Amino acid sequence: ELAFEDEQGRRGEARVARFSTPSLRPAATSFVWTGDTCGQGWGINPDLGGLRGYAAMHATRPDLFVHAGDTVYSDGPIAAEVVEPDGQVWRNLVIPEVTKVAETLAEFRGRHRYNLMDDNVRAFYADTPVVAQWDDHETTNNWWPGEVLTDERYTAERRVDVLAARARRAWQEWQPIADPRAHGRGSGFAEARIYRKVSRGAHLDVFCLDMRTFKDPNTPGLEQERTSVLGREQLDWLVREVRRSTATWKVISADLPIGLVVPDGSAQEGLANRDPGAPLGKEQEIAEVLSAFKRHGVRNTVWITADVHYCAAHHYDPARAGFTDFDPFWEFVAGPIASGTFGPNDLDGTFGPEVVFSKVAGTPGESPRAGNQFFGHAAIDRAGLLTMSLRDQSGAVLFSRDLEPQR
Repeated sequence: ELAFEDEQGRRGEARVARFSTPSLRPAATSFVWTGDTCGQGWGINPDLGGLRGYAAMHATRPDLFVHAGDTVYSDGPIAAEVVEPDGQVWRNLVIPEVTKVAETLAEFRGRHRYNLMDDNVRAFYADTPVVAQWDDHETTNNWWPGEVLTDERYTAERRVDVLAARARRAWQEWQPIADPRAHGRGSGFAEARIYRKVSRGAHLDVFCLDMRTFKDPNTPGLEQERTSVLGREQLDWLVREVRRSTATWKVISADLPIGLVVPDGSAQEGLANRDPGAPLGKEQEIAEVLSAFKRHGVRNTVWITADVHYCAAHHYDPARAGFTDFDPFWEFVAGPIASGTFGPNDLDGTFGPEVVFSKVAGTPGESPRAGNQFFGHAAIDRAGLLTMSLRDQSGAVLFSRDLEPQR
């Protein structure tokens, strides 16, 4: 039985907790992933059963849940009612902290508390390990370190570094992660490293990236010199740890897609820059990673992501690419789980992506009521066969692909 105490020693509710450890011997395992919870003003609607996508993920009984970023929308106010384009009224559960953009630590904390007011989320989290990543909306849209906002909704604080420090503390309090190298601050808060490896037995290692903390400003992305989304230390860590991995499958969870163009006005929020030729700007970091995997004979890598608010399966092949020093690989995109639906985004040809499958919104910003909310499911059998599927908020399988491991 577990309970938490605050700094004054006040004890919260006690609950019985259960956990299981992964087998070191080859054994079947599974995980789900998605992103984008309670964005674009679409919050917890009790009339529709709350965040139903979480119930669908829970129903698959996965061994692990990877939330690939945008765990909350701190920059997206939630109103009590939203009139949808067809005249229907969406009714949100509302608390004070979600009615404006988050600026204070209390408001950032409230965003995370809000999601856990949903019965489906609480039930899922009660018996499923959660591996959380952060992206932009945990702080504010498309941010980078050093940015100063011009958004007039921010009246108390516009320095992104200040907002991000508060957002990161709240995120880590509600999505706890362990890091033996965590360093304390004056407040006593220990900031853990976000990028990390999670091992789930003989068949699966998940490598979670942090594509926000070390990100250079958003530009058109056409720089001849390398610009950063991973940073040198994280890039070296990723190559080193993937090389060392003895797991059958090395799953890399990235909070930004590789080949999809994600615009930020006239600049690019994502890695892709619309130029299908040699890697430029932030693309050069990904090129280094992919080349290193090829050079060292790394096999059985799969990339997963969310971010773009639709689902897709992409196959990358040097035969189609402007940059050719890599082995073919798959990237699977899943989300949103409880936000507006968009897509499709344009493809950038630098790494030779091909859209094998996609499911997008009927209209941009589509309400979750339409059912186009998505998650991914990965199942590895005892022999190491990996089945990747993309599913909607009812749990229906929209696309599935079996991947045989290369030995």
